[in-house]
Amino acid sequence: MTVMQTGALQMPPVLAKKLITDVKTKSTVAALAAKEPKLFGADEKYIQFTSKPRAQFVEEGQAKVSSTPALGSFQSATHVAQVTMRTSNQVKWADEDYKLGIFTELAALGAEAIARALDLGLYHRVNPLTGTVINGWTNWLTSSTNRVPIPSTNPGNDRLIEAAVGILIGTDVQPNAVAFTPDFAYALSTLRDTLGRKLYPELGYGLDISSFDGLKASSSTTVSGVPEVGDTGVRAIVGDYANGIFWGLAKDLPIETIEYGDPDGQGDLKAKNEVALRLEVAYTWYVRPERFAVIETGSED
Repeated sequence: MTVMQTGALQMPPVLAKKLITDVKTKSTVAALAAKEPKLFGADEKYIQFTSKPRAQFVEEGQAKVSSTPALGSFQSATHVAQVTMRTSNQVKWADEDYKLGIFTELAALGAEAIARALDLGLYHRVNPLTGTVINGWTNWLTSSTNRVPIPSTNPGNDRLIEAAVGILIGTDVQPNAVAFTPDFAYALSTLRDTLGRKLYPELGYGLDISSFDGLKASSSTTVSGVPEVGDTGVRAIVGDYANGIFWGLAKDLPIETIEYGDPDGQGDLKAKNEVALRLEVAYTWYVRPERFAVIETGSED
């Protein structure tokens, strides 16, 4: 990890090194995607089989026939995310304990913003700062045509997950994980039988969920897009996170402290007696939407 500096203010290296870990743990994509993030030097091309070879039983004297699998390909794309945060330049003259406290808070906020950007971009192709769709992006997860509307007479969130899994199994996809919104996870955790006993007591209140019925699980408001987007209506995403998402995170995460100029269009730093801290990372990803099913608000009665 690289720490860049303009002037005398510098984030402690121990906090800089922790940011990569924070980014991984605050994103449902990072929590559920099977592959460990790695550095992509450039957009990476992947080969996929669009049809599989088939074996042939050969009787005596029968000619052997070839079965050639059809090949396709897809390429990941690089998306740069950044967050710039301002604070009073009085931090430069504060004692070391105070500086550490300020940097700790900013590092946590910045890491969360960068992590949420991964989910919001990959799931919804949304710019977190503006909450608007990036129309130039043609690859995002919730473009999947596999949909499970939540009817007005909701049969239970576990039944909705069953329906989503059933759709995917019907298309020869092996689902292995699910991302929930916190309210969906809470409703799931509080389902009860006819005697009032919790059906899934192991979920607690769904606040720190890690698995459900054999699926890896994670919850975040990024699934619905709240608050950056408003609300997309998405409540859960079931799918093949192991083979349906390919993503990488640059190993060098620059943390730049800026004391001069106007780095974010909010006015001159010196004139406002402020300094800015900037985090920037290059994500690379490709998602296969057909390997996911989206549970969303709607009516299907």
